[in-house]
Amino acid sequence: MSQEAHKEHILPLSTYLTVGSLLLLLTAITVIVSQFHFGPYNLLVAMLIAATKASLVALYFMHLKYDNKLYATVFVLSVVFLAIFVTLTMFDTLRRGDVDPEKSGPIDKNAVIYEQKADSLSVDSLATEHEPAEHAEEHSH
Repeated sequence: MSQEAHKEHILPLSTYLTVGSLLLLLTAITVIVSQFHFGPYNLLVAMLIAATKASLVALYFMHLKYDNKLYATVFVLSVVFLAIFVTLTMFDTLRRGDVDPEKSGPIDKNAVIYEQKADSLSVDSLATEHEPAEHAEEHSH
């Protein structure tokens, strides 16, 4: 292979710092966005941000931007399609109860993730069960 077939590319430090700053900014945006409820679009927003971050890492830190354009195109399209397919799968998972109410609940009701939720629900239900007598009378009339 000749030297002309393989060209070296050395990026300036400013490029790495700019891309690194963008990645930190996108991470901050991910944290901020997680505090808001976009309904069924929560997953879509998260996947768009994740796909953007993955593309930045591959294009600049893995130097795909400066390599054969086919490689960069294949990688970016792969990340985009992966994000699309995961998003569609999650939309399906979240909406299964609309078609078959029996499948709307969790697969394993005893999973650890539901223990904390059950504890908080039982505390709330205990608070409403043990209301003072004057509040109980108001509800009975």
